[in-house]
Amino acid sequence: MEKRALVLGGGGVTGVAWEIGLLYGLAERGLDLTTADLFVGTSAGSVVAAELTGATPLDKLYARELTDTSGDTSAVVGTRVLLGFVLAALWPGGRTRGRARLGRAALRARTVPESERRTAIAARVRRDDWPAARLLVPAVDALTGAVEIFDRDSGVSLIDAVAASCAVPLVWPPMTVGGRRYVDGGVRSAANVDLARDYDRVVVVAPIDVAARRADRPSAQARRLGPAVRTAVVTPDAAARAAIGRNALAPSRRAPAAEAGRAQAAAVAERVRRVWQ
Repeated sequence: MEKRALVLGGGGVTGVAWEIGLLYGLAERGLDLTTADLFVGTSAGSVVAAELTGATPLDKLYARELTDTSGDTSAVVGTRVLLGFVLAALWPGGRTRGRARLGRAALRARTVPESERRTAIAARVRRDDWPAARLLVPAVDALTGAVEIFDRDSGVSLIDAVAASCAVPLVWPPMTVGGRRYVDGGVRSAANVDLARDYDRVVVVAPIDVAARRADRPSAQARRLGPAVRTAVVTPDAAARAAIGRNALAPSRRAPAAEAGRAQAAAVAERVRRVWQ
Protein backbone atom coordinates (compact mmCIF):
# COMPACT_ATOMS: atom_id res chain seq x y z
CA MET A 1 0.00 0.00 0.00
CA GLU A 2 1.37 3.42 -0.93
CA LYS A 3 2.29 5.76 1.92
CA ARG A 4 1.40 9.45 1.92
CA ALA A 5 3.21 12.33 3.61
CA LEU A 6 2.15 15.91 4.29
CA VAL A 7 5.07 18.32 4.68
CA LEU A 8 4.29 21.68 6.30
CA GLY A 9 6.89 24.43 6.07
CA GLY A 10 7.74 27.45 8.18
CA GLY A 11 6.43 30.96 7.71
CA GLY A 12 5.44 32.65 10.99
CA VAL A 13 1.90 33.21 12.25
CA THR A 14 0.76 34.22 8.78
CA GLY A 15 2.21 30.98 7.45
CA VAL A 16 0.18 29.03 10.02
CA ALA A 17 -2.97 30.86 8.92
CA TRP A 18 -2.34 30.42 5.19
CA GLU A 19 -1.60 26.70 5.59
CA ILE A 20 -4.76 26.11 7.62
CA GLY A 21 -6.83 28.10 5.14
CA LEU A 22 -5.41 26.14 2.21
CA LEU A 23 -5.97 22.78 3.90
CA TYR A 24 -9.51 23.77 4.82
CA GLY A 25 -10.20 24.84 1.23
CA LEU A 26 -8.87 21.51 -0.05
CA ALA A 27 -11.03 19.63 2.46
CA GLU A 28 -14.07 21.48 1.14
CA ARG A 29 -13.21 19.97 -2.25
CA GLY A 30 -12.97 16.44 -0.92
CA LEU A 31 -9.23 16.40 -0.25
CA ASP A 32 -8.59 15.56 3.39
CA LEU A 33 -4.84 15.77 3.87
CA THR A 34 -5.17 15.05 7.58
CA THR A 35 -5.26 11.34 6.64
CA ALA A 36 -1.50 11.39 5.93
CA ASP A 37 0.68 8.54 7.15
CA LEU A 38 3.44 11.04 7.98
CA PHE A 39 3.44 14.69 9.00
CA VAL A 40 6.62 16.75 8.81
CA GLY A 41 6.24 20.09 10.57
CA THR A 42 8.93 22.76 10.54
CA SER A 43 8.61 25.91 12.62
CA ALA A 44 5.12 27.30 11.85
CA GLY A 45 4.42 24.00 10.10
CA SER A 46 5.00 22.16 13.37
CA VAL A 47 2.18 24.19 14.94
CA VAL A 48 -0.14 23.30 12.07
CA ALA A 49 0.88 19.62 12.17
CA ALA A 50 0.26 19.45 15.92
CA GLU A 51 -3.17 21.05 15.46
CA LEU A 52 -4.13 18.84 12.51
CA THR A 53 -3.27 15.65 14.38
CA GLY A 54 -5.18 16.78 17.48
CA ALA A 55 -8.84 16.62 18.31
CA THR A 56 -9.90 19.98 16.86
CA PRO A 57 -11.70 19.73 13.48
CA LEU A 58 -10.21 21.62 10.56
CA ASP A 59 -13.19 23.95 10.21
CA LYS A 60 -12.75 25.09 13.81
CA LEU A 61 -9.02 25.63 13.27
CA TYR A 62 -9.87 27.80 10.29
CA ALA A 63 -12.50 29.75 12.24
CA ARG A 64 -9.92 30.41 14.96
CA GLU A 65 -7.58 32.04 12.45
CA LEU A 66 -10.35 34.42 11.38
CA THR A 67 -11.21 35.56 14.88
CA ASP A 68 -7.99 35.35 16.89
CA THR A 69 -5.53 38.22 16.40
CA SER A 70 -3.38 37.38 19.43
CA GLY A 71 0.37 37.46 19.20
CA ASP A 72 3.35 39.70 19.91
CA THR A 73 2.88 42.71 17.64
CA SER A 74 6.43 43.84 18.38
CA ALA A 75 7.96 40.75 16.76
CA VAL A 76 9.28 41.42 13.27
CA VAL A 77 11.40 39.23 11.01
CA GLY A 78 13.93 41.87 10.07
CA THR A 79 16.88 42.04 7.71
CA ARG A 80 19.26 40.88 10.43
CA VAL A 81 17.30 37.68 10.96
CA LEU A 82 17.08 36.92 7.25
CA LEU A 83 20.80 37.59 6.87
CA GLY A 84 21.47 35.16 9.69
CA PHE A 85 19.59 32.39 7.87
CA VAL A 86 21.55 33.11 4.68
CA LEU A 87 24.92 33.04 6.47
CA ALA A 88 23.99 29.81 8.24
CA ALA A 89 23.43 28.17 4.86
CA LEU A 90 26.47 29.65 3.12
CA TRP A 91 29.02 29.74 5.95
CA PRO A 92 32.39 28.67 4.46
CA GLY A 93 33.16 26.36 7.39
CA GLY A 94 30.19 24.17 6.51
CA ARG A 95 26.48 24.20 7.21
CA THR A 96 26.72 22.78 10.71
CA ARG A 97 29.18 25.50 11.71
CA GLY A 98 26.98 28.11 10.08
CA ARG A 99 23.95 26.91 12.01
CA ALA A 100 25.98 26.91 15.23
CA ARG A 101 27.16 30.47 14.61
CA LEU A 102 23.56 31.64 14.21
CA GLY A 103 22.49 29.58 17.21
CA ARG A 104 25.15 31.12 19.45
CA ALA A 105 24.08 34.59 18.30
CA ALA A 106 20.52 33.64 19.30
CA LEU A 107 21.75 32.57 22.75
CA ARG A 108 23.22 36.05 23.26
CA ALA A 109 20.18 37.96 21.94
CA ARG A 110 17.79 39.73 24.29
CA THR A 111 14.31 38.29 23.87
CA VAL A 112 11.32 37.33 26.00
CA PRO A 113 11.79 34.61 28.65
CA GLU A 114 11.55 30.99 27.53
CA SER A 115 8.62 30.42 29.86
CA GLU A 116 6.62 33.17 28.16
CA ARG A 117 7.31 31.74 24.74
CA ARG A 118 6.38 28.20 25.80
CA THR A 119 3.10 29.50 27.21
CA ALA A 120 2.32 31.11 23.85
CA ILE A 121 3.02 27.85 21.99
CA ALA A 122 0.92 25.87 24.46
CA ALA A 123 -2.00 28.22 23.83
CA ARG A 124 -1.84 27.32 20.13
CA VAL A 125 -1.07 23.60 20.31
CA ARG A 126 -3.39 22.90 23.29
CA ARG A 127 -2.06 19.37 23.82
CA ASP A 128 1.19 17.95 25.15
CA ASP A 129 0.90 14.32 24.09
CA TRP A 130 2.11 13.12 20.71
CA PRO A 131 -0.54 12.00 18.20
CA ALA A 132 -1.02 8.45 17.01
CA ALA A 133 -0.01 9.56 13.50
CA ARG A 134 3.69 9.77 12.81
CA LEU A 135 4.91 13.35 13.29
CA LEU A 136 8.47 14.63 12.78
CA VAL A 137 9.50 18.02 14.18
CA PRO A 138 13.02 19.25 13.34
CA ALA A 139 15.00 21.75 15.42
CA VAL A 140 18.66 22.81 15.56
CA ASP A 141 21.00 22.63 18.57
CA ALA A 142 21.96 26.24 19.24
CA LEU A 143 25.49 25.39 20.44
CA THR A 144 26.56 22.71 17.97
CA GLY A 145 24.37 23.32 14.92
CA ALA A 146 23.38 19.65 14.95
CA VAL A 147 19.89 18.80 13.71
CA GLU A 148 17.45 17.05 16.03
CA ILE A 149 14.34 15.37 14.68
CA PHE A 150 11.82 15.10 17.50
CA ASP A 151 9.09 12.46 17.41
CA ARG A 152 6.96 10.54 19.87
CA ASP A 153 9.95 8.29 20.72
CA SER A 154 12.25 11.21 21.63
CA GLY A 155 11.12 11.36 25.25
CA VAL A 156 10.10 15.04 25.07
CA SER A 157 6.70 16.67 25.18
CA LEU A 158 4.98 17.79 21.99
CA ILE A 159 4.80 21.41 23.16
CA ASP A 160 8.54 21.46 23.91
CA ALA A 161 9.31 20.04 20.46
CA VAL A 162 7.08 22.58 18.70
CA ALA A 163 8.46 25.46 20.78
CA ALA A 164 11.99 24.44 19.81
CA SER A 165 11.12 24.21 16.13
CA CYS A 166 9.48 27.67 16.29
CA ALA A 167 12.37 29.43 18.05
CA VAL A 168 13.23 31.95 15.31
CA PRO A 169 16.81 33.00 16.13
CA LEU A 170 17.27 36.63 17.26
CA VAL A 171 13.47 37.01 17.58
CA TRP A 172 12.51 34.31 20.10
CA PRO A 173 14.69 32.64 22.74
CA PRO A 174 16.35 29.29 22.04
CA MET A 175 14.22 26.74 23.86
CA THR A 176 15.48 24.23 26.41
CA VAL A 177 14.58 20.62 25.70
CA GLY A 178 16.28 17.79 27.55
CA GLY A 179 18.94 20.13 28.94
CA ARG A 180 19.93 21.55 25.54
CA ARG A 181 18.95 24.81 23.81
CA TYR A 182 17.38 24.67 20.36
CA VAL A 183 16.56 27.15 17.60
CA ASP A 184 14.12 27.06 14.70
CA GLY A 185 14.00 23.97 12.49
CA GLY A 186 13.89 26.33 9.53
CA VAL A 187 17.58 27.07 10.12
CA ARG A 188 18.17 23.67 8.50
CA SER A 189 15.50 23.99 5.82
CA ALA A 190 12.30 25.95 5.27
CA ALA A 191 10.33 22.68 5.04
CA ASN A 192 12.75 19.73 5.48
CA VAL A 193 11.09 17.87 2.62
CA ASP A 194 13.82 15.21 2.62
CA LEU A 195 12.36 13.75 5.83
CA ALA A 196 9.54 12.32 3.67
CA ARG A 197 11.94 10.46 1.38
CA ASP A 198 10.56 7.01 2.24
CA TYR A 199 7.00 7.90 1.19
CA ASP A 200 5.29 7.36 -2.15
CA ARG A 201 3.03 10.42 -2.37
CA VAL A 202 4.17 13.71 -0.86
CA VAL A 203 2.31 17.01 -0.69
CA VAL A 204 4.39 19.99 0.44
CA VAL A 205 2.63 23.11 1.72
CA ALA A 206 5.32 25.77 2.00
CA PRO A 207 4.68 29.43 2.81
CA ILE A 208 8.33 30.06 1.93
CA ASP A 209 9.90 28.54 -1.19
CA VAL A 210 13.15 30.49 -1.11
CA ALA A 211 16.57 29.59 0.25
CA ALA A 212 20.14 30.84 0.19
CA ARG A 213 20.96 27.87 -2.04
CA ARG A 214 18.56 27.12 -4.88
CA ALA A 215 18.93 23.39 -4.19
CA ASP A 216 17.58 23.93 -0.66
CA ARG A 217 14.23 25.33 -1.79
CA PRO A 218 11.30 23.06 -0.85
CA SER A 219 10.40 22.63 -4.52
CA ALA A 220 13.96 21.53 -5.33
CA GLN A 221 14.00 19.16 -2.36
CA ALA A 222 10.75 17.62 -3.56
CA ARG A 223 12.25 16.93 -6.98
CA ARG A 224 15.19 15.17 -5.35
CA LEU A 225 12.88 12.65 -3.70
CA GLY A 226 13.13 10.80 -7.00
CA PRO A 227 11.02 9.98 -10.06
CA ALA A 228 9.15 7.20 -8.27
CA VAL A 229 7.72 9.64 -5.71
CA ARG A 230 4.66 11.63 -6.74
CA THR A 231 4.88 15.17 -5.34
CA ALA A 232 2.94 18.41 -5.31
CA VAL A 233 4.43 21.59 -3.86
CA VAL A 234 2.02 24.41 -3.03
CA THR A 235 3.31 27.90 -2.21
CA PRO A 236 1.39 31.18 -1.83
CA ASP A 237 0.11 32.70 -5.06
CA ALA A 238 0.22 36.46 -5.73
CA ALA A 239 -3.02 37.13 -3.87
CA ALA A 240 -1.87 35.13 -0.87
CA ARG A 241 1.51 36.88 -0.79
CA ALA A 242 -0.27 40.24 -0.75
CA ALA A 243 -2.56 39.07 2.06
CA ILE A 244 0.34 37.72 4.10
CA GLY A 245 2.32 40.94 3.82
CA ARG A 246 5.97 41.54 4.61
CA ASN A 247 6.02 40.62 8.29
CA ALA A 248 5.36 36.92 8.77
CA LEU A 249 4.88 37.48 12.50
CA ALA A 250 2.10 40.08 12.25
CA PRO A 251 -0.99 38.66 14.02
CA SER A 252 -3.21 41.23 12.29
CA ARG A 253 -2.55 39.40 8.99
CA ARG A 254 -3.78 36.01 10.24
CA ALA A 255 -7.35 36.35 8.94
CA PRO A 256 -6.39 37.70 5.48
CA ALA A 257 -3.76 34.97 5.11
CA ALA A 258 -6.22 32.23 6.08
CA GLU A 259 -8.84 33.53 3.67
CA ALA A 260 -6.28 33.74 0.87
CA GLY A 261 -5.21 30.15 1.51
CA ARG A 262 -8.80 28.96 1.37
CA ALA A 263 -9.35 30.82 -1.92
CA GLN A 264 -6.13 29.46 -3.42
CA ALA A 265 -7.26 25.89 -2.79
CA ALA A 266 -9.59 26.12 -5.79
CA ALA A 267 -6.66 26.62 -8.16
CA VAL A 268 -4.43 23.85 -6.77
CA ALA A 269 -7.00 21.19 -5.85
CA GLU A 270 -6.72 19.10 -9.00
CA ARG A 271 -2.93 19.12 -8.91
CA VAL A 272 -2.95 17.99 -5.31
CA ARG A 273 -5.68 15.42 -6.01
CA ARG A 274 -3.55 13.74 -8.70
CA VAL A 275 -0.84 13.15 -6.11
CA TRP A 276 -2.92 12.44 -3.01
CA GLN A 277 -5.56 10.16 -4.51
